[in-house]
Amino acid sequence: MVVNGEVLAELEIWHTRPFTPTRRLSLGALDLPVDHSPGFGGLLLGGIVANHFGDVDDEVVPDLHRLLSQVERGERVVQPRLRHRLQTDRHGLAKSVHRLRGNENELQFEFDSNGSELLQVLGAIYALERLEEAARRSLSVVLSRAMRWRGPLDSSFISYLAGSSASNIAAMADPRAWALDLLGFPAGTVKPSKRQVQERYRAVLRSVHPDHGGDALTASKSIEEIGEARRVLLRS
Repeated sequence: MVVNGEVLAELEIWHTRPFTPTRRLSLGALDLPVDHSPGFGGLLLGGIVANHFGDVDDEVVPDLHRLLSQVERGERVVQPRLRHRLQTDRHGLAKSVHRLRGNENELQFEFDSNGSELLQVLGAIYALERLEEAARRSLSVVLSRAMRWRGPLDSSFISYLAGSSASNIAAMADPRAWALDLLGFPAGTVKPSKRQVQERYRAVLRSVHPDHGGDALTASKSIEEIGEARRVLLRS
C-alpha cells in the first residue's frame, strides 16, 4: 500500500550553476525502481525528459539521441559530451531534485530544476548507466517516447510511456496483481487459463456496462481498464 504523498522514485542531478563558464554534471541520490518495466523509476526518468526536452536547443537533439543509444548499448561515453563533463565530484555544484509521488492512487511528478533544460535531460540519460542491461534497453525506449511527447504530464502521458491504458499506482507497481484483482480472481490465483481470463473479463465487463446497471459516467474508463487487465494476463 502506498502512503499518500510517498516518494516512489527520486533522482538528484548536481550541476554547474547558470552562467558558470565550466559545464559539469554529477549524479547524487538515485532511487529508480524498475520492476515491472518501466516501473516508477522509468516513469520518473521519462517525466524528466519530457518536461525539459522541448526547451533544449534543436542543434543538440541529434547528439542526445546518439548519447541515449550509446548508454543503451553499454558503450563507454567519452567525456565531455555535449560540452558537459560527467564526474563524481559534486563540490561547488548546484542541485536539482526530481521525484515521482503517489497521491490517492495517482502519480504526480515533482520537478525542482535549478539548472539548464539540457542538464536535466543529460542527467536522466546518464542515470540509465547505473541500471542493469535489461533495464537500460527497456527504459531507453521509454526515454525515446518521452522525447516525442508534447503536452501535460498527466495520466495520458503515463499511459503513453508505459504502453498501457492503465495509469494508477497499483497498475504500475504490479500489473499482474492489479489485473487479477480487477477481474475478480480469488486471492492466491497465480496463472489463470486463457478461458478463465475471458470468462472473468466478460463477467466484469457486463457488470460495469450502463446497459446492466453500471455508472454511465465511469463506464468508459472502467471498460478500458478491464480490457487492459485482460491484455496483461493473456500476454503473461
